[in-house]
Amino acid sequence: MALLAFHNAEGPTGPCPPDRVRDTAAPRRTSPTAADAASPPQHSPAPSPDPSAAARDRRAEDPAESDEKLAHDLGRLLFDQDGERDRVHTPWRRLIARDAFRHRPDLTPGQRAAQSYAWLRLVNDTLEDPLSLATDPALLTALHEWAAIVDGGGGLTTVASIHYNLFLGSILDHADPASRDLDEFTALRRIGTFLCTEVDHGNDATALETTARHDPATGGFVLHTPHPGAAKFMPNTSTLGGPKAAVVAARLLVGDRDHGVFLFLTPLTDHDGPLPHVTVEPLPLRPNAPVDHCLTSFDHLPLPARSLLQGEHGRLGADGAFASSLGNRRKRFLTSIARVTAGKLCMSAAAVGASRAALAIAVHYGDQRLVSGSRPGRHVPVNAHRTHHGRLLQAVATAYAMTLLHRSLTAAWARHTPDDRDRLERLIALAKAWTTWQARTIALEARERCGAQGLLPANHLAGFPEYIEGTITAEGDNLLISTKAAAELLHQPPASPAAHRAPADLTDPRFLRDLLAHLEHAFHGQANRALRSGPSHDPQGRWNTASGPALQRAHVHTVLQAADVLLAALADTAGGPAHDVLSELTALFLLGQLAPHTGLLLADGHIAAHHVHEFPAATDDLTHRLRPRLTTLVRAFDHPSEYLDALPLLRGAAGRRHTANDAT
Repeated sequence: MALLAFHNAEGPTGPCPPDRVRDTAAPRRTSPTAADAASPPQHSPAPSPDPSAAARDRRAEDPAESDEKLAHDLGRLLFDQDGERDRVHTPWRRLIARDAFRHRPDLTPGQRAAQSYAWLRLVNDTLEDPLSLATDPALLTALHEWAAIVDGGGGLTTVASIHYNLFLGSILDHADPASRDLDEFTALRRIGTFLCTEVDHGNDATALETTARHDPATGGFVLHTPHPGAAKFMPNTSTLGGPKAAVVAARLLVGDRDHGVFLFLTPLTDHDGPLPHVTVEPLPLRPNAPVDHCLTSFDHLPLPARSLLQGEHGRLGADGAFASSLGNRRKRFLTSIARVTAGKLCMSAAAVGASRAALAIAVHYGDQRLVSGSRPGRHVPVNAHRTHHGRLLQAVATAYAMTLLHRSLTAAWARHTPDDRDRLERLIALAKAWTTWQARTIALEARERCGAQGLLPANHLAGFPEYIEGTITAEGDNLLISTKAAAELLHQPPASPAAHRAPADLTDPRFLRDLLAHLEHAFHGQANRALRSGPSHDPQGRWNTASGPALQRAHVHTVLQAADVLLAALADTAGGPAHDVLSELTALFLLGQLAPHTGLLLADGHIAAHHVHEFPAATDDLTHRLRPRLTTLVRAFDHPSEYLDALPLLRGAAGRRHTANDAT
């Protein structure tokens, strides 16, 4: 009954600021949920201490009230750290609660791709000012968190990310955006897309070969694809969803000079198909991220002078004279495509949202799914088994870490300065790689924990891993961006770990955080020694020797950032159940991250031999303590009742309880 009550609960329907998001139809409300944490707290005098044992017993006898408050408090930590839950998350949460976002088994792949654009229009209708979405990292990434969890949401997040972030964001980031009429794009009379990657140039996009040659006679440009390998690969450029335009990355050629890669605003299609000089070849549709990906090429397409997106990184005068504040063509390219960093935050957000949804579904189903107990005729929820709930708890701990790390980096990016841009871009790249890789593991685990029900498309779990695979590649292949960041970190020794004077305690998050810091030092030292001892006069050989520990250092560096934001969240809680549960959850997360490296920690003298043997016992103890809170931990994820109730495995008769002799 508690589960059904949660499914019927709804969050607050408070107003959203008119300059950002238009209020959509408010969902029904019956009883408070974690979303109520978004409402301003009503401060009242603290209650007087009550030493009465009877009063303490009465409080202890109301676990439902205690769990409700815990879910509220944890939800506040996850969604309302900056007091902007109503503005940033509530509109998207309401949007996906609508019937339009429920599973449609009757759709063909083409219809599902078209549905992505229908949903994009619902997103656009929610916005008072669509341009503001491109300039608001918190609101933009929150859209990805919530949109990614609906069936086929991979298609929506893809087209939304491209239109608002890569297309409109790129235009707004360049010079004189106010002089451009963007009404047809904000009204979605024309949809924007982004053409950078080519068939022959993915990870080495700086070497792309599409050209935009300056035409002295007109002052404009001629956009051209010189050979099939230079065709733009994977943009959504068909007529599906309506006419489209793009910002196209091409080499700016003036006379015999190549000034590097710039962006050009380019019309692509109208209602009848591709425009003259434009060729669009559809690619196969992906079932769980239905988008009209295509190969796109240009045959001497004339463009006006205003098509060039200019800025301090490069301007072209009417006479063809080129000026730039950056003398390096690679820096000009990176400046042109700077929106990719916000795109990494969007991909992380989608992976975080999918992870939380997968876990909520698996945990709620595990509460309902019955298996044979230890005595004849007795049945217990599958969540009662340590082999089942232990894996889910470890994944839930990781999802909390992923969410809080993402929140921290999104907030930092919103207020970054040129001085800390490089550092933040590196952290965002590392976090994107770590988060999306973790999300893949979590989604697969959650699917497996739901057995055959997890394979049914209507239950969403089967689709999450495939969509997450897209986030692993989008906005920079994970291994590539991790390798680049790892190489950069080799020039920056990690901070010295603080001395830990208290006795070693494997359930103390701060002690475990210090062990992570020692690991980062160890891997940094290994990588630098490998560089020094590698083959001389062979930079590639030296890097190959050092790349293993360098990547390990980059991974631990990222986990250390997650540990620090978890500890900061702990500091924000003033004792009580939320503090205790988050402390145990943080320790469980860190034990899981440290367990593969106990040998190195032992060899370097940071733990004793008996600690190695105690790691499994400490993990089991924390799991035992957290097990009663498992459902509450995912209730804090605050999914709309309409979303969960629509899933067949959670619908009706407490999810059609299973009584088969499942092996666990």
